[in-house]
Amino acid sequence: MIYGENKVSYSELALSKKSGITNMAALPDLCAALQAQIVGQHNLVESLLLGLLCDGHVLLESMPGLAKTTAAKVLAEAISADFHRIQFTPDLLPSDLIGTDIFNQAQQEFTFKQGPIFQNILLADEINRAPAKVQSALLEAMEEKQVTVGQSSYTLPELFMVVATQNPIEQEGTYNLPEAQLDRFLLHVVLDYPSHDEELKILALDKQIHKIKKTPQSEIMAARKAVENIYIDDNLKSYIVSIMQATRRPELYSKDLAAWIEHGASPRASIAALECSKAYAWLYGAEFVLPEHIQAILPNILRHRIALTFEAEADNVARDDVISQLINVIAVP
Repeated sequence: MIYGENKVSYSELALSKKSGITNMAALPDLCAALQAQIVGQHNLVESLLLGLLCDGHVLLESMPGLAKTTAAKVLAEAISADFHRIQFTPDLLPSDLIGTDIFNQAQQEFTFKQGPIFQNILLADEINRAPAKVQSALLEAMEEKQVTVGQSSYTLPELFMVVATQNPIEQEGTYNLPEAQLDRFLLHVVLDYPSHDEELKILALDKQIHKIKKTPQSEIMAARKAVENIYIDDNLKSYIVSIMQATRRPELYSKDLAAWIEHGASPRASIAALECSKAYAWLYGAEFVLPEHIQAILPNILRHRIALTFEAEADNVARDDVISQLINVIAVP
């Protein structure tokens, strides 16, 4: 990979990730458990691990049948986590998600009955089918790890992760996720179909249930602390900020970017890029962050945080094309 002018292209990065590095150096038992059940979706496995290490939430988008639900279930089983799947529908109510106060006649008082959100890993299936009130209730949980019912707030588990899915088809009956909620997702991962060889391996998967070696949650918490200690140079921090600034003032960097970007990424994107690049480096056994670590995680960081202009949409310019251009115009220190 060559940096500076005409740096590595996004297509080159995507190819390297798809055929990717499968020798994750950290959390070997957890990686083995996921890779044994999820074939041909290295980006999915990697993103779930990054979300877990960075204490963040992950939005998965793909056509149906690409192992999104399976991956969330396997992840929960591998770390002995409480897991619940909620099918988001237009008639879902906030109380169906977070719980409600119930009057106890024996004690003559209201008691709170927890909803299914009080889990370690919550699978929000087809999240964009739920109305705004439900999204607002989920917003507080994702940002503050608590829910509020009436005048009381209730704390969620320390290990709390939302894995949300949405399909890019069957748009009738869907609601666009608010920008504020999209920004709460650490990563937005778009999955593709497996290759011919990968699909053959899927057909050969043994459907019998096998015991997997569990990874204690205490090990996950220790891993998070280890990620915090990964070194990143100040110049690379500046590199991250420069990329985010380019999404907000694109006219200073490229005519194409100025024509394509309507709204740029918030400072939360800079924080996400910093945390994920450190986690990515740690996951693959590096002791410090390199420029390629940042570039590798940028697409999933920025994909849901930039809004395109009407001109870009009319010209069929995808968000990944914009991210590729951002990588090319910002010089690596």
